[in-house]
Amino acid sequence: MEVSPEDVTLPGDLIKITTDNPKQKIVLGPGLRREGDTIYACKAGILKKRSPSIYYVDNYQRRYIPTRGENVVGIVTQKAGDIFKVDIGASEQASLSYLAFEGASKRNRPDVQIGDIVFAKLLIASKDMESELVCIDSHGKRGKLGILGPKGMLINCSLNLVRKLLHESSPFFTAFGKEQPYELAVGMNGKIWINSRTVRETVALANGILAAEFTPSDKIQQLCQSIAQTVLETS
Repeated sequence: MEVSPEDVTLPGDLIKITTDNPKQKIVLGPGLRREGDTIYACKAGILKKRSPSIYYVDNYQRRYIPTRGENVVGIVTQKAGDIFKVDIGASEQASLSYLAFEGASKRNRPDVQIGDIVFAKLLIASKDMESELVCIDSHGKRGKLGILGPKGMLINCSLNLVRKLLHESSPFFTAFGKEQPYELAVGMNGKIWINSRTVRETVALANGILAAEFTPSDKIQQLCQSIAQTVLETS
């Protein structure tokens, strides 16, 4: 069966690609595979298209499959020599070298402890190899990556919710930022680190994020105002 964007797709369905520019590069996201000139679905869900020509299958999923280049939030579980093992919610743990930090060297090692939460980028992600993380960009700079602060709260959610929150049309973070200040790191692996001024505000933001999964976009502003009002009444 051949399907188009916004259609329900099942594993094995052929994907219909339509583009005005034949030379336009087609980018395939989660849920799609290419064999020769044929593109087919390998997951059940709704076929989505983002400009200019990015295709993926939007589905409800909690098990994360590592994808090269994605930002993830993980927990350091052990140290083996010069390598840290990080739990990113995949079938296997990822490795993080002590040299994968800005300014790190044999004499200047980063202070990473078991139990720390890291915001990192997947440098290597293959079904045949162990995933490898880095906390620097292509210029060797940290940017927003690295060890997250000891304060804060880590929550787990579905991968579908993460994609919904990070979508360019999602008003959630902008709307909530108008109600109260906060900082957070959103991982494509369904882990979100949150920190705010007080524990009450942090928990309120966490509840708001989880509630956003089943809230229509036109009700997001109302949801954020309701949560902020609850925090004020209980403080």
